[in-house]
Formats: sequence, C-alpha cells, structure tokens
Amino acid sequence: MVGLLSDSTAGSVGMHAARVIADTGRVIADTANAVAAHGGDASNGNWIIEHVSNSRTLNFLPFGEIHLPVFPPFHIGGLTLDMSITKHVVMLWAVAILVFIVMKIVARGYRKSLIPGKFASAVEMVILFIRDDVVIPAMGERGRKYLPYFLTLFFFILFSNFFELVPYASTPSGNISVTASLAIIAFLVVQISGIRQYGLFGYFKGLVPPNIPLFAIPIIAIVEILGLFTKPFALCVRLFANLVAGDIAIYSFIGLIFVFGTVLVAPLAIGFALFIEILEVLVSFIQAYIFTILTALFVGMAIHQEH
Repeated sequence: MVGLLSDSTAGSVGMHAARVIADTGRVIADTANAVAAHGGDASNGNWIIEHVSNSRTLNFLPFGEIHLPVFPPFHIGGLTLDMSITKHVVMLWAVAILVFIVMKIVARGYRKSLIPGKFASAVEMVILFIRDDVVIPAMGERGRKYLPYFLTLFFFILFSNFFELVPYASTPSGNISVTASLAIIAFLVVQISGIRQYGLFGYFKGLVPPNIPLFAIPIIAIVEILGLFTKPFALCVRLFANLVAGDIAIYSFIGLIFVFGTVLVAPLAIGFALFIEILEVLVSFIQAYIFTILTALFVGMAIHQEH
C-alpha cells in the first residue's frame, strides 16, 4: 500500500507540475494576445476580466477560435431566458462527461477483477474518505442513502476546479451562476431532508430551540429562517470567490511584465504566477471538500434537530 501511494503521489506531482508549467505558458501567451488586443495597454484591467468571465467564444489562439451558437431568448411571464450556449456551458458538459467516463472506467475495473488497479484504488480511497470522514460523521447512518449525491457533488466540483489547469479550458466554478445552482440544489436537499424527517410543521417548529422565553421566540425564529438562506449563499460565494481570485492573481502577476514594459520583471512575475498556480491545485481539492462537508453538515443539522 505504501508503495502504491508513493508511486501514485510521485506520478500525480509530476503530472501536476507538467500541467502547471504548460498552463502558465498558455496564460502568458493569452495575456500577450489580450494586451495586444487592447493596443498594448496593460494598465487597463478589463482584459483580466475578459479572461475570467463567460463568453460566447472558445479561444484556441494561435490556432483560431470557435463562435458558439446564439439562440433568441424567450419569455416566461416576466422572465427572459437566454438559452444560448456559452463557454462555461461547454465546460459544464465536458466536466459531466469526464466524471461519467472516469466512474465508468473504475466500475468496469471492479467488474473485471476483485483487485483494482492503481487508478481505481485511488478513486476508491477518495470515495471511502467522503463516506467515512465526511457523510457518516455529519449525518450518521442515515447519510448512506445520501452518499450518491455527495459523491457526485464532490467529484463534479473537483473536476470543475481542475479544468482551470487545462490549456484553453476554463473552470465553470468561476461562474457564480454555476456555484449558485449548486447552492440552490444543496438548499433544496437540506429542506426536503428535514421535512421528510419531521414533517412540514415539525421541521420548522424544530428550528426554534425548546425552553426559551416567549419574548425571544420571534427573534430566534427570524434568525433561524435567515440562516436557512445565508448558508447556501455562503457556499455559493466561497466557491466562486476562491476560484476567480486565483485566476485574477495569476493574470495580474503576468500582466506586470507588460505594465513595466521590460523582461527584467519576467522571472519574478512568472515565479509568483507559477506559485499561485500550484496553490490552485491545493485549493481545488480544499474547495470541493469544504462545499461537500458543509452541505453534509447542513443536512445533518436538518435531520438531527434534537442535537
């Protein structure tokens, strides 16, 4: 097992290092193109926002670009829905397909042999970690039936975060609409779980602790109801802000080369950018873990109100 972990760790570090270096080169090239598109002026930070924001174009410079289809919006009541395909939508599809393929490969490996390979063993360790150290401690044995949701949540966010390390790709987690959707789903899971456990009236009644003075009940009730919405809001903003902040920091450091207009600052700028890029690998794991464990804690609080 130690040898397996050593080989896996060494291989993972080597892959990440190569990917980080390659991605840093891509960032430099993209930054140069962005600055050139703005007339060589890097003092205007709009080009950084263009890099991290959504768009209707897949950029593969210097090989070209793909313009994504645009559909006319349609109206439902007072809402206007634009169903056009954007860059982050394509990345969401790619993440979903990749998660499906990886899990299919792992499942096929277990069907062929009771002794899995190194890749399947690594994925199994992550699955057991989510089950035994995240879901069960937060929710108890009732959490086993929620395990498919939490595993899907963790791997989807993890793969989505890692997409920022793929050349020409971007992370869907850097789009607040994506993180808001994940937070809304988590909010619905929490509320439905609590209502299924205690019933509609019993669940909301249990939000107020027993044996408190009558005059304090309205205040506590308002605070608890607000807490139902602030929890998913915190999940949404935390994931979005951490992913976007890393990208902005990387582009800002590399942009110093063009701001000062000399290659003398290149070693320092690229060194800091490379350091932040390596931190992004760690942040990708941490943010997927934090989102998953906090969601599990919120569901556990909903179905174990007695605690």
